Formats: sequence, C-alpha cells, structure tokens
Amino acid sequence: MLDQLLTPEALVGLLTLTLLEIVLGIDNIVFISILSAKLPKEDQAKARQWGLGLAVITRIIFLLSIGWIMRLENTLFTLGRGFSGKDLILILGGAFLIFKATKELHGKLEGEEHKSGPSKVATSLAAIVAQILVVDLVFSIDSVITAVGMVKQVEVMICAVIISVAIMLAFVGKLSDFVDAHPTIKVLALSFLLLIGANLIADGFGQHIPKGYTYFAMAFSLGIELFNIKARSKSAPVALRHNYPVEPDPEDLPRA
Repeated sequence: MLDQLLTPEALVGLLTLTLLEIVLGIDNIVFISILSAKLPKEDQAKARQWGLGLAVITRIIFLLSIGWIMRLENTLFTLGRGFSGKDLILILGGAFLIFKATKELHGKLEGEEHKSGPSKVATSLAAIVAQILVVDLVFSIDSVITAVGMVKQVEVMICAVIISVAIMLAFVGKLSDFVDAHPTIKVLALSFLLLIGANLIADGFGQHIPKGYTYFAMAFSLGIELFNIKARSKSAPVALRHNYPVEPDPEDLPRA
C-alpha cells in the first residue's frame, strides 16, 4: 500500500489536492474566524481548534463513505428541475450562511453589546462549535466531491485533508487576530460569507457560478482594503460592537 502512495502520480495528486483543499478551506476559515471572535480571548483558540478538528473528522468520514456521498447526486424529487440531496444541502447551507452573516453584520454595526457571566460564556462556546459543525458539513461535501474527481486512492485523499487542515490550523490564529484587529476586514469577511452563501444557493438550484469569479472578486476587494489600511495606518479604526464583555482600559478608569 505504501508503494502505491509513493508513486509519482500519487505524490502529484497529493500535492495538487492539498493545495486545492486549502483554497476550498478559505471559506471555512473565514467563518470560523468570525464566529470565534464572538467569544472571550481565552476561548477563541479553543473554538478554532474544535472547528478545524471537526472539519477533519467530517471530511474523513465522508471520504470513507464515498458511495453514499455520490448517491447524494441522485435526483430525489422534481420541481421544475430535479433536486438531489446535495442540492438541498447546498441550498440550506447557503441560506444558513446568509442568515448568520446578516445577523453578524447587524450585531457588529447596530446591535447591543451583551454582558455575560461564566455560564453564558460556556453556553456560547458550545453554540459556536455547533454552528461551525453545521457549516463544516456543507463545505465538506463540496470538498469531498472535488477530491473524488481528482484522485482515485482514498488514502491520498485522507492525507491531503489532514495536511491541508494542519496548515490552516497553523495560520488560522494569525488570520483571526488580523480580522479582529481591523473592523473593515471583519465587515468585508462577512460580506464574503454573503457571497459564498449566494453561490451555494445558486449551485443548489443548478445555476453554477465558477469559483474563480468568486475568489477573484474576494481577492480584489481584499487587496483594495489592505491598501486602504496601509494608507490610513496612522488613524484609529472604528470600534465595532462585541458580544462579550471587554476589559476596560486602565487609562480610562477613574483615579483615586
């Protein structure tokens, strides 16, 4: 078995699929970063680790159930056009992303800041992990179907998933800190989730939008915003609302 994995064809497939998994995982990382930022600092890393850990588990389970995954593309019912299990998952997943992104945008810009005690934080952590799991399921199906179309050996697919998630885990903390430090990037990331959710719904209804267009739009707008951040680096960024209590600045406390 090891000899089959070390063939030039398998190694090229592993490298290509790993890179593709990282690109496809950008959506998931953005979502995890946004959700984990709702928690206190001491719980954010834990939420990110749980999120990416669940992503590995769901992808491996789906890879070991390739026959079931491929049957998701069979038509379940017809309503103007045929709808498969995959279509329904994409539509529901896209609607969930749009709902969450819209709710987060409202909370950051117009919502009220909430005070929470220790029990509320624990509940919030469980809720965040549950939401990450839902989106992991949606992104995992797309990832697994892509992997099946590129590589034949399940072992190579599993290795690519593990390597790609390990790489993402190494950088997700820095990405989350950067997003949290720059409010405009956070709003832009939520806008990306709206765009991704719309793409998933369109795919579910049979209107495929090439991912290259979406990623180009995201990369272009991100590049413009990074230029803007560099240009206004001396001015303080606007403050978005938080869903967790923020420690006051010692300089702002009254002096005795």
